Amino acid sequence: MKLSVCVPTYNRAGHLANCLESIRIARERAEGEVQVCVSDNASTDDTATIVAAMAKKMSVDYRRNETNLGAAKNYLKAVEPARGEFVWLLGDDDLLRPDALDTALRLLAANPSVDYFFVNASRVDAEFVLGFPQPFDTTNLPAELPRFSPRLQEGPLPFFDLVDPDVSFDFLLGIFLSVFRREAWVKNAGVLDDAAVSDTRHLSTFDNTCPHLKIFAKAFARSTAYFHPGPLTACLTGAREWAPLYPFLRSVRLIEALDEYRKNGLPEDRYRRCKNRALAHLLPDLANMFVHRDASGWAYADLVRILLSAAPYPNAWLSPLYYAARKLGAAAGVK
Repeated sequence: MKLSVCVPTYNRAGHLANCLESIRIARERAEGEVQVCVSDNASTDDTATIVAAMAKKMSVDYRRNETNLGAAKNYLKAVEPARGEFVWLLGDDDLLRPDALDTALRLLAANPSVDYFFVNASRVDAEFVLGFPQPFDTTNLPAELPRFSPRLQEGPLPFFDLVDPDVSFDFLLGIFLSVFRREAWVKNAGVLDDAAVSDTRHLSTFDNTCPHLKIFAKAFARSTAYFHPGPLTACLTGAREWAPLYPFLRSVRLIEALDEYRKNGLPEDRYRRCKNRALAHLLPDLANMFVHRDASGWAYADLVRILLSAAPYPNAWLSPLYYAARKLGAAAGVK
């Protein structure tokens, strides 16, 4: 089997129904076998019922944790039953486009030496999706939606060339962007600190926030990757419960992701360029985190370390000016 699509989920039955329906539609159009895995993190809603209904239409490897293990552990659990040579991790609110699996299988077949594929995504408003009969039929997705990555050049490249804000502004944090060789994931999953990844407090450590990035940085540092510019997924905006944590993710965890890439071989000049770009929101984000400290991740931020690490980078100190310029631009209607 060439490909396993793995979906970790917790208490999002409505979105999961749409995700699985999108996989079913794409699977029917694909020339090749695709395994579908769902790891349920002890949901208390109708998740099991949703999966059971879908299992009458397509084969689903469904496993339910007896207790909630935390999101990161559930990512790992989602991959465990995968039998495919490659794995595609999807969020439970992500939608595959109808041609996504067929395109992915063709990419895998045409590029046997590639270990990691960046498959572009698009964004769609949750209200648009929920405005249709449920589960959502992905043939109703608009042909043109905002792209996650603006890069248009398709083809192979070194993995670390993908660590670039002009390719992926979140440095591959979105799990839906990655189709990766399962064997490399399994061999390198031990890089995670078990205590840190097992901490069930939401986003409390780097390992339980970005477990996939830590594995990718180790597994694919010397690998050939492939960039596919055509969006294969549609990611919902307005559906993320962790939106209040976004400043924390952007200005704390993504900086730590760059540090992890650097430790595994990201070139110094690229690291510094990426870090300077990533720090363009730092001080306003820290202020936002402090104001909303009960729900923003402030408790997990080491302020002294963050400021010392950011000190050499001009964008960190210019970030209030950038923030003011964005606000003025928005008020004037400038995108």
